[in-house]
Amino acid sequence: MTLPDLPFDADGILAGMRPWIECESPTYDPAALARMMDLVAFDCAALGASVEIIPGRMGCGPSVRARVPHPDMGKPGILVSGHMDTVHPVGTLAKNPFRIEDGKAYGPGIQDMKSGNYIALEAMRQILRAGLKTPLPVTFLFTPDEEIGSPATRALIEAEALANRYFLCPEPAHANNAVTTGRYAIARFEITCAGRPSHAGADVKGGVSAVRELAHRIIEIEAMTTESCTFSCNDVTSGQWVNCVPSFARAQVLSMAKEQADLDAGVERMLALAGTRNGVSFTVEKTVVRPVWENEQPETMALYAIAKGLAAEIGMDLPYVSSGGGSDANFSGALRVASLCSLGVSGAGLHTLGEHIEISSIVPRTRLLAGLFMTLTA
Repeated sequence: MTLPDLPFDADGILAGMRPWIECESPTYDPAALARMMDLVAFDCAALGASVEIIPGRMGCGPSVRARVPHPDMGKPGILVSGHMDTVHPVGTLAKNPFRIEDGKAYGPGIQDMKSGNYIALEAMRQILRAGLKTPLPVTFLFTPDEEIGSPATRALIEAEALANRYFLCPEPAHANNAVTTGRYAIARFEITCAGRPSHAGADVKGGVSAVRELAHRIIEIEAMTTESCTFSCNDVTSGQWVNCVPSFARAQVLSMAKEQADLDAGVERMLALAGTRNGVSFTVEKTVVRPVWENEQPETMALYAIAKGLAAEIGMDLPYVSSGGGSDANFSGALRVASLCSLGVSGAGLHTLGEHIEISSIVPRTRLLAGLFMTLTA
């Protein structure tokens, strides 16, 4: 199919995207996420979609589900799924403001993944303005908790994925314009240490430091990293009073593996660490998991072949990779729904103060999404 000639304009897209970037929305701030989702809901309604704001749970913000009018609305079609939460606390905008420099646009969350979500809506907006109709109905689902593993929305994402034929995820593009056709398995853990308190000045030897034991454990855990399974610790907290020998300390651990069997073995190693050592009890709780999305599944590769053909019409290569770093396509891919991820904008610096997108990639990537909307059929 020849791609529709739609008037995509990078400057106009950036102008429309800017309010999204300037509405900071870290995962752990549900009020900030609610403000972000209000913007999203308005933009979805403005293009004519039927919009639902789905209340948050488990301390997370709300989600937005928008269904584009279609004669077959409600039947299996295309689901576009993306997250609106970021890893940047409110106030990051002062350090990395929205700005355009040397062909790049900067801002917290612009690459991961507000720009991708925005261009997906822009693709549909221009299709509707042109009076065109997609072969299949299209649903957009925007969620608030991907950066912490989607604990509150996994069931929602899976239900929507199973109700559709295709799952498109506009996470940021990989190097060389690559899309993702598989993702590694991920597990998260909460680890805690319980020692014995005492006055750190008057009776330092009377206590048993949970912080000291946790420090040793963190070194051990990260040393378990291999090529097949990695471990990383963060979010370390304890007491506030330095004049107390700390009786409690906690941290989170992220483990990632290319194969489910390797992750399962890593989970066993983590759980086996529980127990008492040096007078400190140590607990390990597995919290959130993302199943492996096996690379090169037939249904995904058939979808990829269509995308590759559309990209060729645009004049760009579209290689594919299996990738670490989870996304909500882990869920759809594990369910064997035809899925394609990393359909968003090219850039660099995600999760840093230098996060940005390449402006030159905006229009080609928007055109690719429009092509998928206009090409995918039952």
